[in-house]
Amino acid sequence: MKLGLYFDLRNPAPWARPWPEVYGRALDLVVEAERLGAASVWFSEHHLFTDGYLPQPLTFAAAAAARTSRVRIGTAVLVAALRPAALVAEEAAVIDQLSGGRLELGIGAGYSVPEYELYNADITKRYGLTDAAVAEIRRLLDDGIVTPPAAQNPFPLWLGYQGPQGAKRAGRLGVGLLSLDRSLLDPYREGLVEGGHDPATARTGGMLDIIVADDPEEAFERILPHYAHQLNSYRAAAVAGSSRDAPKEITVEKLRGGAAQKGQIPGLRVLTPTDAVTAIREATEGSPVEHVYLWASVAGMPDEIVERHVELTCTQVAPNL
Repeated sequence: MKLGLYFDLRNPAPWARPWPEVYGRALDLVVEAERLGAASVWFSEHHLFTDGYLPQPLTFAAAAAARTSRVRIGTAVLVAALRPAALVAEEAAVIDQLSGGRLELGIGAGYSVPEYELYNADITKRYGLTDAAVAEIRRLLDDGIVTPPAAQNPFPLWLGYQGPQGAKRAGRLGVGLLSLDRSLLDPYREGLVEGGHDPATARTGGMLDIIVADDPEEAFERILPHYAHQLNSYRAAAVAGSSRDAPKEITVEKLRGGAAQKGQIPGLRVLTPTDAVTAIREATEGSPVEHVYLWASVAGMPDEIVERHVELTCTQVAPNL
């Protein structure tokens, strides 16, 4: 199991910086994470978010590839239905060559109506479009059709589907499943069999909602405003373009009041290195997990917390898994 970091490059208004600084700092953090021993870095995708959430993960992956030499570079996830499959395959092949065969291509269906409208795509067909895109991208890469070809063959493809039916679809397509939900392992393996793939090839990965800190209680308090922003932005995106009512804003006070214990609420755990090791082991035990990644930062949280989190993750958590 490889431990990495997940970047979404948000730049929320309360803590906003010039965009060149945001991107430059993120790349510097990728380089530092590699130096400290991180196994992977992953980049996500959203469009039209007010905080500038990274819209083009492959572009940023190319920049990361040019600045690194060892760390695996992944997308978690790329919304393939918004792009021609040939374009994704060509970009992936170029980045794979640029990186020396280090790209992991995680693909998802997305859920935001405005994002699909931006690209003139039909969100009601997103799963069928995504399945078809994955199959075509795999054919173009593994059959060596695009030029230059990818450095890796077979090329590592993943699907970030949720729920039993999504897991089964990933299995039928013979790709990795970006979910750490153990309840999805059986339908995923069933899908592998239905698709003519060996169930022993099952591989999973995904994100855990952990920030590592020397003093979790102190860091938790400082992170809460950033986490509230993140939650509110996701909740707003989930109803944008639909007839559903806008959700009520989640406040720092509400989050603090809902903490089961200091430093932990659903969706955010701030842990010591020792507790983080235990949590990761518990989340992955008995599963065919290849990759686990933690947030690199939560919506522009303070530099010193980010830097210490990355250092502890790479030097005290990863070596003890």
